Amino acid sequence: MSNYTILLSKKAEKQLDKLPKNIAISIIEGISLLETDSRPNGCKKLKGRDGFRIRVGDYRIIYEIYDDELIIDVITLGHRKDIYQ
Repeated sequence: MSNYTILLSKKAEKQLDKLPKNIAISIIEGISLLETDSRPNGCKKLKGRDGFRIRVGDYRIIYEIYDDELIIDVITLGHRKDIYQ
């Protein structure tokens, strides 16, 4: 299986910068795992919008997969109470 390239949107970068350091580190680890497995156990296809989501504790990472180009585009991330609004 080929490795994917991870791209973070400007919005995702800003949200990551606002998080406490310990939470940001665990989210970065979760994102880096997507390089080798774009659809890990526990990922879900979103309804009502394009993309997938994975859980990292109480936080969610929403991303789109472009299989033909081997790119994962992280659209947004945040706490589960805020992320779907």
